[in-house]
This record gives sequence, structure tokens and C-alpha cells, in this order.
Amino acid sequence: MLVDNRFAIVVTLSRTDAKAHPETVTRLAALLNEKEDDVRLRLADARFSPYRPVPIADDVSKDIATHIREHQDDFPGVEVHELAQRVYPNGNLAAHLLGYVAEANRQEIDSHRAQHYQDGDDIGKLGVEKSFEQYLRGTPGVTKLEVDSQGRVLRTLNRIDPVQGHDVQLTIDLDVQKLAEDSLAKGLAAARATHDRNTKKNFVAPAGSAVVLDPTDGSVLALASNPTYDPTLFINGIKPDAFKALQDPAGHFPLNDRAMAGLYSPGSTFKLATALAALRKGIIAGNTTFNDTGSFTVGNRTFKNAGGVRFGRVNVTRALTVSSDVFFYTLGASFWEQRSAYGPTAIQDSARDLGLGQATGIDLPGEAVGRVPDPETRKKLHNDNPKAFPNGGWFAGDNVNLAIGQGEMAVTPLQLANAYASFANGGKVFQPRIAAQVLNAQGKPMIKFQSTQIRTIDISPAIRSEILQGLEGVTTDPKGTATGAFAGFPSSQFHVAGKTGTAQVFGKQDTALFASFGPAEAPKFAMAVIMEESGFGGSAAAPVSRRIWEGLSGHPPGEVSLAGARD
Repeated sequence: MLVDNRFAIVVTLSRTDAKAHPETVTRLAALLNEKEDDVRLRLADARFSPYRPVPIADDVSKDIATHIREHQDDFPGVEVHELAQRVYPNGNLAAHLLGYVAEANRQEIDSHRAQHYQDGDDIGKLGVEKSFEQYLRGTPGVTKLEVDSQGRVLRTLNRIDPVQGHDVQLTIDLDVQKLAEDSLAKGLAAARATHDRNTKKNFVAPAGSAVVLDPTDGSVLALASNPTYDPTLFINGIKPDAFKALQDPAGHFPLNDRAMAGLYSPGSTFKLATALAALRKGIIAGNTTFNDTGSFTVGNRTFKNAGGVRFGRVNVTRALTVSSDVFFYTLGASFWEQRSAYGPTAIQDSARDLGLGQATGIDLPGEAVGRVPDPETRKKLHNDNPKAFPNGGWFAGDNVNLAIGQGEMAVTPLQLANAYASFANGGKVFQPRIAAQVLNAQGKPMIKFQSTQIRTIDISPAIRSEILQGLEGVTTDPKGTATGAFAGFPSSQFHVAGKTGTAQVFGKQDTALFASFGPAEAPKFAMAVIMEESGFGGSAAAPVSRRIWEGLSGHPPGEVSLAGARD
């Protein structure tokens, strides 16, 4: 159970009656053992509808409720209700994907007139609560009462019992979600305790995300975003000071769901798309090699490997394992030089086939789209905002930069995980699925949500093999960029294939990425971990992934130890 309901006794007070009978506030505050000023602040709280009584206290005892009902003349405008409230058995776990409910605003009521929403009704605001509101919401009960001039109930005229809403069973695996959130939190904490040699300060590591998918059908097993928030804050309306705290930049905006709305440069994880484009178009074969001298020059600009490392002659498999930027720089330049034969967007087309830079279609609100830049988008960006994008042309250097996932590119962690899931399963691109089925009050399935395959990417077994070997080498080859992070991992029993990435962000420390899937020979899981301002992908994101992989492969998860690496 991720979200449940319970009944709580709530005491409300009419603003009109409180103004007409100020002694009511005094008596009510004394009964509730509250300060009068606190009750008056509650009455003045703008988050409560001006047309409905204001909730003054919730979870009050039955004795207090009975006292109010037996002394109604002493408490004009005070009512006692038994209301359903959300309960979160696992605390903050999965807060972003679950969302929260709150009182419906006027626009929401107007747009749901057919469903008979009224002032004071709750409605799903974010996440699953919003997407599946139509199933989760029941039908309110109606009771018609006859009262006297003092508001005392004389008799019940009519009653229509409420109808319970349905349950929505998610694809989320509670254990995997907890494993992802714990591992991400440990990794960010470890990064904040690690010295950044470039800035001479510790890494900021303010936030990150981790996504775990089932590549066989697109089911979402975990969506983790850090920092997170406490969904119980929104029960009966969030207090202004609590909401203000959630908006404080110093807290790094915990309401933001970075897993599907965070936009990041993919760095070297994008090399999957470049390698796929080059092999599918035939610009290289598996045995094609380039001499990696540590640098690559285009015009008057020289691009270098991280740390200026030289790898010598490498083919695509080796280039993926050691993350040879020069190899992929060469591919980017070759595609541009031969654009008359392959088109000006061959690499971008491959990326879009994998689903990068476009919404995945997950059934949750707020998904970001992102961008895979090309000559046309560059021109449009310049025309729309020439100050922010002063250069409207596309040149060889742009294609070179694109080939290693840098430049104006922006993808979400969910897109990245889905791209690697699509390669892992042989080319099937699924729409990520968050809900499995809807259950009635008796627990019987009413609606089943089937997997949706969006398209199939043409990946021949030979091409897949060349790339797969390179991705496996990332975690197992002595020169692999994540070998340090996976030292001691039982790779002989459970092969993890992946790609590290380190994205440079102007004015900030590097963003660390690691995208992976496993077991490589028959993938059951695909994953993406992204950590803001945390350093190299191999040293920060890969250790977090390794801990998640330990749990997924049936081994006890260890601590997160940042490994020395490059990328």
C-alpha cells in the first residue's frame, strides 16, 4: 500500500458566525487547548475557500466532538465532521510520482461540472492522484436534514450513501523504489563530502534522480527524485509558511520532479545514439578504427578527451568502453562532411528514434519534452531569442559537439532510461506505464492498462552486438569508465551494460550520469541515474547505480563509495 485513507474528526468554524459571535473563538480555543490568536490566524488563512467553513482542528477526540454536539448553543457556526484523509504508510517514499490531493479551486470545479464537484471537495493536484482522479474519486453521500431555527437537527429527511472510489494498482515496485531513493540520497551525500579538484571546493550535489524500468514492457518500477517532500503537509491544505519553505531556493525546490521534468545534457550517455547512427548508416563498420591521439581539431578549435588521454586505435566497441571522445568527434565531423549522402540530421534522427528530446507519454502530469538540437531548431531558437542564441547557423563544430551529447541538448532521466531500455530489448520503444490496473472495492480488476509499443527501431543483431560489447566493457573491462565503481560486483553472474556520462554546465560543477541495463544477455531492468553538480559519471552516478544493481541482482546493497574515474 502506497496511499490509503483513514477517517478523522474535523472541527470547522464559519467565518461569518465567528465574526458575529467572537466568544465562540474563545470557547473553541479553550476546548481545543489552542491559543485564540492561532484560531484567528486559521480563520484568516487564504488557502481555505471563502464559501466554506474553515477547518480549525483535525484528528480531534470523540470526547471533544461529543461536547460540541451536546453544547451546540455555545458554539454557533462550529461543526463536527468525519472526513476521509490520505495516509502515507511509507512516509515520503515516492512522493513525486504519487502526488497529493487538495481542495479544488474554481477552475477545477468548473472543468469537472459533469462529475458534480463542489466547493470544499478535494481533487488530485499532481502525480497519480491527478492522472487517475476519475478512478480514485468516489461518489459523495448526501444527507438532507430538518433543523430548527437554532440549527439543531430534528430529523433526517433523506440519505444517499456515498460510493467508495476504486483502487489503482501501480507498476511501481515498493522495494525497488525504496532502493533507488536510498541509493540516490547516499550518493548525493557522499558527493557533498568529496573534494572537486576543478573548483577546489566540495561538490554541491544539490539534487538528482534515478529511474528504473522494465524493458520488456515499459513498466515503471521506480521514479526517484531528490530532494523530496512530505505529502502529509498538504492534508487539509498546506500552511503558507510550509509552502514558502518548499519554494526557498536554498532547499533546491523539492516539489520539482526531476525524474521526468528535470532537463539535462546527456553527456557521453548520448554516444549510444551516435554509435547507432554510424553503424546503421554504414559510415563505419564494427572493425573500423580511428587513431585517438587525445584531441581532434575542427577549423580553429581543438576538442580533447577528458584529461587529454590518448587511446590509440579504437573501434566503436572500444570507444564506448573507454569513452573515447575523439572517436565520436570524428563521427560527428564525418556525418557533417557527408551530409549530402546521409542528411544533415543523421545523428539527431537516431536520438529521436530512441525517444530522446521528446515526451515519453507517461501517464503523469508535468513531463518535460527536452530538445535534440539540429540546424532547424538552432535557427528557430535564434530567430525567437537572438540575445540568448546569438548564433543561428549550424557548423561542423556543432555536429562534433553533438556527437558526445553536449551543446543545447536537453533530455530527462526518464527519456534516458527509456532510450537504453529500447536498445536493451532489441529496438522496441515503449510508452512508460505507471498503472497496471484498476480494482473495485472487492479487489477485483475492472480495467487493465496494457503496455503500449510506440515504434520499433531497426537494430540488426550484428549492430546490437558491437554496441553491447562496448557497453558491457564499461563495467568489466580494466579500462572501462565504470570499472572502479563496479569493482567486486558479481559480474560473472549478472552482467550490467552501461555508459557513463559527464555533462559540463556553464558556471556550475559537472553533472554525473550513468545509464545501464541488465542482465545484459536478457535484460529485465533498465536504469538512469543523474546527479547534479556531483562530478564524473563514473565516479558519482555509477556507484549509485551499482548499489541499485546489487539489490536488483539479489545481493545486499552496500554503501555508496565514490570511485575515482574519468569520462
